Amino acid sequence: MSFPTAGATTLVAHIPEREDGFLRAVLEMAKVLGWRAFHPRPARTASGWVTALSGDAGYVDLTLARHGSPIIFAELKVARRLPTEDQEAWLETLRQAKGHVVHLWYPNDWSSIEALLRRKE
Repeated sequence: MSFPTAGATTLVAHIPEREDGFLRAVLEMAKVLGWRAFHPRPARTASGWVTALSGDAGYVDLTLARHGSPIIFAELKVARRLPTEDQEAWLETLRQAKGHVVHLWYPNDWSSIEALLRRKE
């Protein structure tokens, strides 16, 4: 993966097909374009993978904020994976709220992801 400067035609030479690589690509592009990012990272425990949280399960993968732009809430998926029931509940709740944008992103959405992150509002 290569990440040229913000003025380049495209910021990523190859979009990864695994969710962890896709997440890294979006985070890197967001950073280059001046976004602050939050991603709740799961940890491996003796009983499997868990994400420490207080509140409702299924929160989106990414929250992105930049001065002068709407906050972006994004759930990332790869291949034919679909959001879980808890993730769908969060996506729907966020879609009904006001003042931000909500997305379900797949690697083949890359051009629209990049266009959104480049946009100056």
